[in-house]
Amino acid sequence: MSTQYIAREPDATGFIHYPDAEHGVWNTLITRQMNVIEGRACQEYLDGIEQLKLPHDRIPQLDEINRVLAATTGWQVARVPALIPFQTFFELLASKRFPVATFIRTEEELDYLQEPDIFHEVFGHCPLLTNPWFAQFTHTYGQLGLAASKEQRIYLARLYWMTIEFGLVETPQGRKIYGGGILSSPKEAVYSLSSTPEHQPFDPVEAMRTPYRIDILQPLYFVLPDLKRLFNLAHEDIMGMVERATGMGLHAPRFAPKKQPTKTNVA
Repeated sequence: MSTQYIAREPDATGFIHYPDAEHGVWNTLITRQMNVIEGRACQEYLDGIEQLKLPHDRIPQLDEINRVLAATTGWQVARVPALIPFQTFFELLASKRFPVATFIRTEEELDYLQEPDIFHEVFGHCPLLTNPWFAQFTHTYGQLGLAASKEQRIYLARLYWMTIEFGLVETPQGRKIYGGGILSSPKEAVYSLSSTPEHQPFDPVEAMRTPYRIDILQPLYFVLPDLKRLFNLAHEDIMGMVERATGMGLHAPRFAPKKQPTKTNVA
């Protein structure tokens, strides 16, 4: 997959310079999203937001994030280009480094972006990386992915999508969001908790068997009983689950196939 975005490089001191317009996009995104997630995000995520103290007037520097992550769970963020291969992704997670692409979306793509930008990665994912349960699962996931075959990685990718990206969790205050793909999307943050999509109790094998599309609102969300379920899952036989899911096969998609561009003959 190609991308129109180019990650920004740091200077000799490690500082990344962004133009004022890009700081403005960050400000628009974080201001809007903080309002949207109020009452919708899980407490563990909000605790992480409090610890990170993300600036609103500018894009944060990666070392600011790293200081907090190092002190809480021993994680770091790693600067990457807009898109990275599966192998690099698993290598980073296995070494407790979370990939962050150092570019931000344009004003024309405020609501949705297929490539994960710095807002999605930092605002969507980094707050929960301060949580030991979430951090442990993400680390274990990276280690398993690194050792997995190409076929096994596809099943692991579905598990990641249904948890770290688009997961919900039951809490004493009601159903809340913990998935970074939802937390960084104004539309999905509202939609995911509505009665429109289907909600199922979390089952890792079922999550691995569920097809998804990256460019639509999800038709189905898996709901954890609590966030500690991820920590417990990290100590279970996830690769055995991959084997079971592979043997059982995929569920029928709950969405239409993506339309391919029509080819025209040019004289």
